[in-house]
Parts: sequence; structure tokens; C-alpha cells
Amino acid sequence: MKLGLVMEGGAMRGMFTAGVTDVLMENNIAFDGAIGVSAGATFGCNVKSKQPGRAIRYNKKYCGDWRYGSMKSFFHSGSMFDYDFCYHLLPEKLDPFDTEAFRENPMEFYVVASDLDSGKPAYKLLETGKGKDLAWICASASMPLVSKTVILNGHKYLDGGITDSIPLAFFESIGYTRNVVVLTQPETYVKQPNPLMPLVRARYKDHPAFVLAMQNRHLMYNQETAYVRSREADGSAFVIRPPEELKIKASTTDPSELQRVYMIGRKTAEGLLPSLVSWLMEGHPAAPEDAFINEKESLS
Repeated sequence: MKLGLVMEGGAMRGMFTAGVTDVLMENNIAFDGAIGVSAGATFGCNVKSKQPGRAIRYNKKYCGDWRYGSMKSFFHSGSMFDYDFCYHLLPEKLDPFDTEAFRENPMEFYVVASDLDSGKPAYKLLETGKGKDLAWICASASMPLVSKTVILNGHKYLDGGITDSIPLAFFESIGYTRNVVVLTQPETYVKQPNPLMPLVRARYKDHPAFVLAMQNRHLMYNQETAYVRSREADGSAFVIRPPEELKIKASTTDPSELQRVYMIGRKTAEGLLPSLVSWLMEGHPAAPEDAFINEKESLS
């Protein structure tokens, strides 16, 4: 029985996920594998590299940099989030990503991207934490209309959330039968049709399958959240979600907003920690409780 961690995207709603995963890491809760979509990939990769605190730290420090999410970056580089800054300068020099720890951690880490030609999700296992792995993370997080397509192995990719926003079913299909699922929308959220579809059709007219995926994304998303609830009800998934709408802009230059959402993630995870440990014990009845939680850490 393999234990998985599934992380939804959501741009800067991902600070909620960062708060949750930091609490999990600080309490020594480990997984056999994890999968992240979009922001769930860019921030969730720090779980495999065992770097709690890194995502909130660099986001707060660089959110005001025009290369890190702005229309100036879009007009300058073709993407709101400048590729060279976000996927080279930042992880290699400004706030180094621990690629050695990433490689040595036996936990599998997957990301999801959307193939523009097929309109289907692509799932990629990352192994080095650098080079093409960073390009796959970039592809997973490249939002339509405001990002350049990422070309990998002759295929064009954009945001994984377009074709598989919450890849729980995929993770189950490869053997992860019990999963912690981190969502960035509250339980009552229902996704609506995309009001920007006229722009999408014009911009991606040469990729009709991708346009269709964008058009039907709200249907796919609502089906996936219903599936998550069903797996939560049967006990095979433990879901951590915001108590209410996070109300944070997709790209914000306000560090206090990032901290606010991050702390909601932390508080939510801390509040659910005893229940999570009990759920983990149900899946591993022979394991001691301290296999899942570092009791020296405060739960408050």
C-alpha cells in the first residue's frame, strides 16, 4: 500500500499548500510519492527536497520583482513569470533548490502538464530537480494566454490544471491507494465556465483539442472535486482544504497577502494533524505513532 500526496494548483492560492506541506514536513510526515499541478508542482517540489519554509520565503522576497509575475514580464519575455528568473536564477542562485536532497529522497515526485496538440494531460516523473525537470515544472505552471508554451521532446505544453486539476485518479491508477489531497478551494466551491473563451479560441485556434479542454475545464474540475469527496467518504483519501475562499490575486506583490494565505494553510494543517495521524495509523496499523509525527513539534 503506497501513500501519496496530491497537490492542486491555483497560482498564489498555492501559498495555502506551502503552509500545509511545511507543517507536514516539520512533523516528519512522509510519503511514498507526490504529484503536483501548476503551483502544486512549483511549491510542492520542496517536499521532495525537504526544504520547509523555502516557498514562502522566496515568494515574499521576490513577489515585488517585475520578473516574478507581472505584465512587464509578459511584454518583455512572453510570460508573466519570466522563465530564466523563475527556473534558473532563483532556484540556482538566489534561493537554491537542494537538488542533491531531491535526488536522494526515494519519494517519487510527478508533475502534470497539458499537451496542446492532444488536449490531454501528460504526467512526468522528475528525478534530478534540475535541467529538464525544471522545464517540466515550468510547463505545469504556465498559465494560458499569459505564458509561452513550453516545448519538451517535440511536444507543446501549458498549465496542467487545464486537463487534470486534481490528479487523484491518476495517482490511484499507478498504485497510490491512500492519498492526502491538498486543495486550494473550499468544499463549497463550484467552478464556472471560463469567461475568456473567445480569447482562448483566438489564441489557440491551431490547437482545437486544447481549446475544447479549456472549454470543458469547469466540468472536469467539478467532476474531480466530486470524486475527491467520494474518496474522502470511503476513507481512502484525507483531504486538506481551505475553510473558506482564499481571495488572493493570481499574481500579487503584497508579501502580507502571501503570509496571510500561508498561515491559513499552516493553521488548517495543524488543526487537522491529530485526525491525519489517526488516518495514517488506520492504513499502517502496525506502525508506531511516532512514525508519522514528531511529537517534539508544537501542534498549536
